[in-house]
Amino acid sequence: MPEWPNGQGRGPCGLVPARVRTSSPAFHKKIKMAKPTGPTNPLLTGLIEELKKKSVDQKANLWRKVASDLERPTRKRRIVNLSKIDNYTKENETIVVPGKVLGAGNLNHKLTISAYQFSNSAKDKLIKAGAKIIPLNELIRESPKGKRIRIIG
Repeated sequence: MPEWPNGQGRGPCGLVPARVRTSSPAFHKKIKMAKPTGPTNPLLTGLIEELKKKSVDQKANLWRKVASDLERPTRKRRIVNLSKIDNYTKENETIVVPGKVLGAGNLNHKLTISAYQFSNSAKDKLIKAGAKIIPLNELIRESPKGKRIRIIG
């Protein structure tokens, strides 16, 4: 075993000399592999692909924007309360929330709403207000061009 200049097998603080260590910096160098990014939920990735395809086919930038918002990390997705939806929408309007709708506040008019997720309280309040809740993939089929649809959030 190599020794330190002081003649002992271990150095100060009980360390082993560098040339004896098995874990040299070269030993710990690993090949950096690209981490997969984006959503891993197969339903969400399928929805994003469908949105992108519809955006190209119909030349509708709305669906491309919704797809790019859904590709974001969960913590950066849009979260919208019913009070904000009530303030910024009109009667019988169609809106899309590329994220989650929460139940804080009340909705005082009827509208058609589509979102990736709804909280249970938001669903209850929307049904009581007479709003029509549509899944995103159905809204894509109903309005492929994306006309008269607004993104909220």
